[in-house]
Amino acid sequence: MDELSLYVLDITMNSVRAGAAEISVTLREEGEWLDFTVTDNGCGMTEEQVQKLTDPFFTTRKTRKVGLGIPFLTMLAEMTGGYVRITSTHESVSDDHGTTTHARFGRNHIDFIPLGDMIGTVVTLIQGSPDINFVYTHTTERGTVSLSCEELRAVLEDVPLNEPEVLAWIADNLNEQYQALASD
Repeated sequence: MDELSLYVLDITMNSVRAGAAEISVTLREEGEWLDFTVTDNGCGMTEEQVQKLTDPFFTTRKTRKVGLGIPFLTMLAEMTGGYVRITSTHESVSDDHGTTTHARFGRNHIDFIPLGDMIGTVVTLIQGSPDINFVYTHTTERGTVSLSCEELRAVLEDVPLNEPEVLAWIADNLNEQYQALASD
C-alpha cells in the first residue's frame, strides 16, 4: 500500500470485523507530524494478541494466514521517526472494550508516503457499513474537516447512508470542507 489512507481503511475494516458499532477516525497534522488514530468499541483483543500484531505471520482472519498491515505500517512510521501504538481491551475483561490504533509519521521525512484519498476512504467505509457510527475528523493548522454518521442519520431519518445520492453528498461535503481549508 502506497498511501496512508489505505492503511486507515485496512485498520478501520478490522474494527468493522470486530463488531464495532462506533468507529472514530482522527487525523491531526501539527508541525512536522501527522498522527492518525482509529478507535472502536469492537470486541477488542487480548494482551497476547496485541503483542503478536507486529508478527507478519499472525492474523485473526480465517481467509489468509498472514497479516502484513500492522508490520508494514509500523515500518513506514518508524522510517519517518514515528511509531505505532495499539491498545486494546477484550470484551471478556470489561464492558468498556475496544481497540485504539495510533500512528505517528514525520511529514518532512523523505520516506513519508502520501496521505492519499481520505474522502474515498470515508465514503467506502460508509458505503460498506452504513449502520456503523463513523466519526471522521481531520485537523490541520488551517482548520478542521469533519463528518459524523450519527448527525447525518438525525437529519436523513429513514434514508440509508449508503444510498448513491447520500454517498455523493458526503463526498461533495468533505471535498468542500477541504477546499475551504485550502483557500484560507
